[in-house]
Amino acid sequence: MASKNDPFQFQEFDEAGDLLEANRDAVTISIDDEDLKSKRPKSAVGFAQDVADEEPLISDDREELLSEKKKSAPFWTFEYYQRFFDIETHHVKERILGSMVPWPGKNFIQVYLRKNPDLYGPFWICTTLVFAIAISGNISNFLQHFGNPSYKYTPDFGKVSIAATAIFSYAWLVPLGLWGLLLWRNNKIMNLVSYSFMEIVCAYGYSLSVYIPAVVLWILPYEWLMWLSIAVAVCLSGSVLVMTFWPALRDDHPKVIIATVSAIVLLNGLLAVGCKIYFFSNPERRPALCEGSPVALLERLKFLC
Repeated sequence: MASKNDPFQFQEFDEAGDLLEANRDAVTISIDDEDLKSKRPKSAVGFAQDVADEEPLISDDREELLSEKKKSAPFWTFEYYQRFFDIETHHVKERILGSMVPWPGKNFIQVYLRKNPDLYGPFWICTTLVFAIAISGNISNFLQHFGNPSYKYTPDFGKVSIAATAIFSYAWLVPLGLWGLLLWRNNKIMNLVSYSFMEIVCAYGYSLSVYIPAVVLWILPYEWLMWLSIAVAVCLSGSVLVMTFWPALRDDHPKVIIATVSAIVLLNGLLAVGCKIYFFSNPERRPALCEGSPVALLERLKFLC
């Protein structure tokens, strides 16, 4: 039992009673009230916070986020490729312009893709290029035989399938081979720069956008204009590809670097030259067609329209 002189024992003083008598409107707070208030949840003024309703929502959101991270659709399903078609229009425009104008020191994948490759742009670029080659080839064939009474023009729809096979094979098989080569060399030299297969496919798909205006120029029956447009398109497209994959190659053996860069530029040029020779060349009629004034060529185009 504690003694009366115990300093730690709570005592009541007469001054407290006198103060309460003097000011009856004063508010008193006991220790028990403070304990009850400390156990209650603190909420903002004017808002009633329901802990029982909030905690399940937070836990549900966390479970959904964790489940999304754990879920990864296999590559043979539609859900896997659906995210590659979720892109804004202005991003596609920026990537098309970036693939046509090679700026020194700018990597197309690092500057424009930012770990977010898409297949929407490459798909429509390849499809547009296929129809541009087929339509321009048919128009060029008509202009070559224009004025020949023994020739009856019939559009060749088989050019669409041939052009589609060539363009889409280049846009998928060449990136696949390059991706395998970079993966093999990165394991040998331990290069920190590495690209995924979809990033390489995206870069190759956008690099074909410069050939669309070049193919339209191939309608005009002038060999020098054709070869000039091919040279410009190959230089622009090849430069973008070389600068894109240079960071992943620069630490490799010099022979491997030269062989890889040469293969990138050579395959790019072979695609353009092969399309020109197959779809737009007619050695028998080309010299005679190139003769004449530009006015005669405009008359042929007006007749075609």
